[in-house]
Amino acid sequence: MTDVPESHPRRASLLTRDLIVAGVEAGITSPHGLIAHGRGEAYDYLLGEASGPWALRACEAAAAWLLAADHPVLSVNGNAAALVPAELVRLSRITGAPLEVNIFHGSRERERAVAAHLEAHGAERVLRPEAGTALEGLDSNRRYVHPEGLLRADVIFVPLEDGDRCEALRRMGRQVLTVDLNPLSRTSRAATVTIVDNVVRALPALIAAAERLGGETDQSRAARIAAWDNAAALGEAEARIRSGGG
Repeated sequence: MTDVPESHPRRASLLTRDLIVAGVEAGITSPHGLIAHGRGEAYDYLLGEASGPWALRACEAAAAWLLAADHPVLSVNGNAAALVPAELVRLSRITGAPLEVNIFHGSRERERAVAAHLEAHGAERVLRPEAGTALEGLDSNRRYVHPEGLLRADVIFVPLEDGDRCEALRRMGRQVLTVDLNPLSRTSRAATVTIVDNVVRALPALIAAAERLGGETDQSRAARIAAWDNAAALGEAEARIRSGGG
């Protein structure tokens, strides 16, 4: 990993970038993921590289959805696996939601690598797509899912989502919880709950929220879900970006 001085003002961003590069070198992340990450960095810069109140409230709502779900699933792509593997494993344990590999650029070898990487960080079981099981209304490789995972899921956490699958899942009646630094993206607008934040900050906040809400009643979590206004949160994040992050 790059030796970045503690005093460097961009240290966190540079170290995160190194994780993505290491993911590509390990065969976990697609080279295309480098482009997606760079695009996200630009939005993060405009957001002030900090978790805004819209993001922290979204983490509370997402945690409530995961804990209230009948069959929640955590969908993992190459970038998420490279950036927050241990956090995804911990969130899976807290919520009881299984981890399922789902990648856009199809590769059985990379699916196995992502699963092995999660297992190396403590996952006991990681679901992988099966060629004979597919979501309706989707043509990309991400349509292939596991029959005990995404096919049955009622609530799906999909950090770093692509818009077409998010829209397809919503048409199927699924609740989609996502992390997206662009509040104007198709994913952000289609999702049930959008955490407009960097995934390396969002996952610890989501874990903390899930731990807190685990002790609440079903009625309390239902009230949080009912009160969530995704459009309003996106509007706050957009306003922050348009202000130039100041």
